[in-house]
Parts: sequence; structure tokens; C-alpha cells
Amino acid sequence: MKLATLRKKVDAIDERILGLLSRRARITKAIGSAKARRNASVYVPDRETSVYGHILRRNAGPLSDDALRAIYREIMSASLSIEKDVKIAYFGPEATFTHLAAMKKFGSSVGYTPCDTISDVFAEVEHGRADYGVVPIENTTEGAVNHTLDMFIDSDLKICSEIFLEISHNLLSKERSLERIRTVYSNPHVFGQCRLWLETHLPKALLKEVSSTSRAAEITAGQRRSACIASVYAGRRHGLRLLAGGIEDFAHNVTRFLVVGKTESRPTSKDKTSIMCSVKDKVGALHDILIPFKRHGINLTKIESRPSKVRAWEYYFFVDLEGHTAQRKIAQALRELRSESVYLKILGSYPVSRL
Repeated sequence: MKLATLRKKVDAIDERILGLLSRRARITKAIGSAKARRNASVYVPDRETSVYGHILRRNAGPLSDDALRAIYREIMSASLSIEKDVKIAYFGPEATFTHLAAMKKFGSSVGYTPCDTISDVFAEVEHGRADYGVVPIENTTEGAVNHTLDMFIDSDLKICSEIFLEISHNLLSKERSLERIRTVYSNPHVFGQCRLWLETHLPKALLKEVSSTSRAAEITAGQRRSACIASVYAGRRHGLRLLAGGIEDFAHNVTRFLVVGKTESRPTSKDKTSIMCSVKDKVGALHDILIPFKRHGINLTKIESRPSKVRAWEYYFFVDLEGHTAQRKIAQALRELRSESVYLKILGSYPVSRL
């Protein structure tokens, strides 16, 4: 078949797709009106999970599942913007990894508000200036982000979704070779994730810590004989050249981010619940709070401790567990845990995410 004929077939299909997208948008607008009358949340994580699952189960190729997810991410992003002028607050300036994680979740059709601190992200959502916030919670090589954990002690915001982003660090510069680099800028966490590479390839370079990878790229763009470790996206924004890619010391360097808001997600087929508790000061206290989960066959995926900052040697424990609070066994285990705890706070139940 001739190329011109094939292109005409594609054009005809595109017209049908456009018609269906317009029809979908009109229905979405009606859904938005219905949600507004009920004062319901615009972003519904369990519905998002359902849409992705429905599409991917019916994918017969040749498009990959990742390609379909990317397409539908933008379709749902546009749908959100039709329902409401959605604002997403995130930690850091533009082009940071938190910004990339936020766009991975919410797409390009919603509005984004960069924040200088994690506290500012929570404040934006708490005061209604943003609908949701995106903050980092842990990294596979550097561990927990303590500031985020501490924010949940006093905040009433709920975790309504999670995002996993595979982090690839890149050395970027205006220079054309490593030999010309005398100073490297980046976030201290990033330096920790690229320590071995830097010691091997730039042992004499001065490492200067800045607030974010995006800020590092901005500084590097205005200096000679300097480089930064940042995302390729940040490099493009500031006109930097890629000197070395994938310089992280360990493969599969993944950061987990949380979406915080004022509402919780309804149950799906696979959920996670996050809680925070403070135990009684007695021998075997930590053992006692684990017993309810063992008794009810509940798998714990994370336990992290933080000092309470109220009394010496008093700690909060942050726990992630498989399941939703709407499940009977989860609810029962949490009731039993409450009797063994000085304090118990449910941070949210939400769909398990994928990389």
C-alpha cells in the first residue's frame, strides 16, 4: 500500500480519536459539575487506578503499557483541568525531581506551584491555595526524608497517593570535557548518591551544596569550569551540555514521593496504609505494637522511627502496611494497636503505585 494511502488512513483514525476525546471531555465536564454539587474531591486516586487497570488489561499491542499510561496520564490531566483549575504544590523549584514526580502523576494540564520548603508544601494545601502537594518521603540509597516524616506529626493532611520515580543523575556543564571542571554543584542527598563516581572521575573538584538540583543547574549556567549534578530536564532548561549520564553509584536508584491532600482514597484491589504511633515507655513496647499485625496476617513494608522532640528518648514510629483501613482485619489490628500506644494517627490509605 502506498505511503500516501496509509497516511490518509491515519488521518481518518485521528479524526475519530478527536471526536471521541471531545465526547469524553463533555462527559468529564458533567462529572465535574456533579462533583461540585456534592463538594467531592476532583482527584480520585482509586478511580485513576481503575482507569489505568481497565486500559492496560485490554492492551493487545503494539503500544507498550508504559506508552499507554503516558497517553492516558495526559488525557486524565486534561480532564482534571476541565473539572477544576487544579493546583499542585511541590517541593523545590522547577525541574527538580519532585517536580518531575508531580508531572508524572498529574500530567501537563494542571497548574504547579513550586515551594521553598516541605513545610511550605503542607501550608499551601492546608490553607487551600493548592489542591494537593507532592513531597519526597524516601530514597532507596539515602533512606527516609526526615522533614517529611516530621510534618505528619502536626499536620492533618492525608496521604492520598504515592509516586515512584527512578532517579538518574547526570553531570551537566557549559564545558566540553571533565578535565575543565573545578567545581560541582548539587543537593547534598545527590552528592551522597554519586559519591563513588565523583571520587573516581573528579577527585580534585570542589563539591558545593545548594538547595536543589535545579538551583545547581541555574548556577552552573552562569559559571565557567563548573558543573552540576541534575536531571536532563534541568539541563535543557538552562542550556547545559551532558558530560556524563547515569553517574549514580547504585542502579535502580528510586525515590518515593507522597501526594498529600484533605481527602482519602477509597479501597482498590491493592492498597497501602500509613500510620504513626508513639509507644508506652516499657520493656518490649515495640514488640507489643507488632503483635496485632502478626495476629491478623498483615504485612508491614516499612518501619521508621523519629524522636518526638517533646521528651528525651521518646519516639514516633512511622509504619506502612499492606491493606486499607476499610478492610476488617486492618481495622481490627489498628484497634488493638491503639490500646498498646500512647498515640496513634492514621495518615491515609491509598492505592499501591508502580515504578
